[in-house]
Amino acid sequence: MSAPAGLPVASGRVVAREAWRALGGRYGRLVVLAVVFVGAAAAGTVPPLALGLIVDALVAPAADPSAVWLAGAAMAASVVAGAILSAVGLVASSRLLETMLARLRESMVAAALRLPQADVERAGAGDLISRAGDDVAEVAEAIPGVVPALTGSLFTIVLTFVGLAAIDPRYALALLVIVPVHVYAVRRYLRDAPQLYARERAAMAERAQQLLDALRGLESVRAYDLSHHHLGRIGMASWAVVRWSMHARTVQNAFFARLNLAEFLGMGSLLVVGFLLVQSGAGTVGGVTAAMLLFLRLFGPINELLFVIDELQSALASLSRIVGVIVAGERVDAATPADRAPEDAGIHLRAIHHSYTDGHPSLTAVDLDVAAGSMVAVVGESGAGKSTLAALAAGVHTPSAGSVEAPRDVVLVTQEVHVFAATLRANLALVRPDAEDDELIAALCAVEAEALVDRLDDGLDTVLHADSVSAAEAQQIALARVVLADPRAVILDEATAEAGSSDADRIERAAMAAIEGRTALVVAHRLSQAVVADRVVVLDRGRVEEHGTHDELLATGGSYARLWSAWCRPRED
Repeated sequence: MSAPAGLPVASGRVVAREAWRALGGRYGRLVVLAVVFVGAAAAGTVPPLALGLIVDALVAPAADPSAVWLAGAAMAASVVAGAILSAVGLVASSRLLETMLARLRESMVAAALRLPQADVERAGAGDLISRAGDDVAEVAEAIPGVVPALTGSLFTIVLTFVGLAAIDPRYALALLVIVPVHVYAVRRYLRDAPQLYARERAAMAERAQQLLDALRGLESVRAYDLSHHHLGRIGMASWAVVRWSMHARTVQNAFFARLNLAEFLGMGSLLVVGFLLVQSGAGTVGGVTAAMLLFLRLFGPINELLFVIDELQSALASLSRIVGVIVAGERVDAATPADRAPEDAGIHLRAIHHSYTDGHPSLTAVDLDVAAGSMVAVVGESGAGKSTLAALAAGVHTPSAGSVEAPRDVVLVTQEVHVFAATLRANLALVRPDAEDDELIAALCAVEAEALVDRLDDGLDTVLHADSVSAAEAQQIALARVVLADPRAVILDEATAEAGSSDADRIERAAMAAIEGRTALVVAHRLSQAVVADRVVVLDRGRVEEHGTHDELLATGGSYARLWSAWCRPRED
């Protein structure tokens, strides 16, 4: 089956490899757990055998009370030992597995943060959120219960068959009638269930994506009265989840029906064999009693083992999606060119070609050099490819062809800055967790945002929300982060575009302060930024049309001169 659209889905072998790695070398604990579960299973076989001995002792012509008391004591001791061993095994396995799951979750989040933005956008943010939410919850809920049940049931089944053979090998042979039914039930289930669970998870990811699209564009949805349209799409995505869930439940019910048939056949075969053995004098009533009790005890672990296959399949489908993100992150690390970072702090693009869609180039044959410590401004009309160029230089996207060299500590600031639901201190300290308060204040002062601390009720301890700060203040916070990070190179992609006219000059000064002394590539929202740049590059339809200083380009009377004239005219009016 082909993987659902979105980020990769790991194979079973890769999932096993990552799970083994996540154990962190605690393999000795697995051996101890196996011993504990074997002990618990062995203790569980004692009561049925002891009860059979009691029955035979009571029906014997000369009953021996001491044998009854000894069998009863063995039953009591085995129950206590089994309970203790089961509890120890459950607690120890849960702790070990929860640690493993925690490491897998951490690895997935770390890998997700390394994924190229283009890959996330192509897959859909809903896919990633579904893996981090629905899939993690499914694995966290299932695995801690599935693994102890799986191991405990296996040991119990093996030891119970040994106990039946000890009473009379013919009892063990009689139970072989249930094996073909169980094999058929499991094979049919494993043929259908995995792909159903994978499709169900993919449908959940699509539902999450539709919800995200509606919530992200909530203002536009309301402005254009698109609520019914989006609700319809969310409804269709939700019904897709329901349909795949119902398909999965149908397969489950057929699986459980076959297990019930196996139970009927097993009990019937044991009763027939027991009757024949007692009638012929080859067996005892106590032996039949012990065999039936062992089977009743066996039926629980067998059903539990087969039932958890269902949970295990669902959990493995989710685990494959979680590990798929980890694998995608490893591929990004392996594909990152070792020579991307130049020896100096400059930014160099060579023969860059890039297309988001085949046949529709965004950039064509672009060469650009930003010398260490210099500032280059990129200008052009909307759709010229300026933001694409900035994203490629920052490493957000990988060019379709060509090479990009930039310092590894390059920082990109776009017009879409984000204020997290945390304190002002936490928002600033994202890039420098060890920064002192006076350093945070100094960074705010550098971008002329010192008044923000005075305005907020609790200063740096104020918890910010979307409406706590203006668009201009949000941009100042983003620029203050640049000051704190102190990178060698900065890329500003219209980072002052969201400022209103009253704040434009202040935000522009803040941007210039943030890039002072650093290599800077600036996608200019206002041509006043181009005036102070060391060099100006004019993009037109994805190609470099002109480049030079501000004065040189004005003197040529080309595209830049026309842009300058159009920008200056409203200011003069």
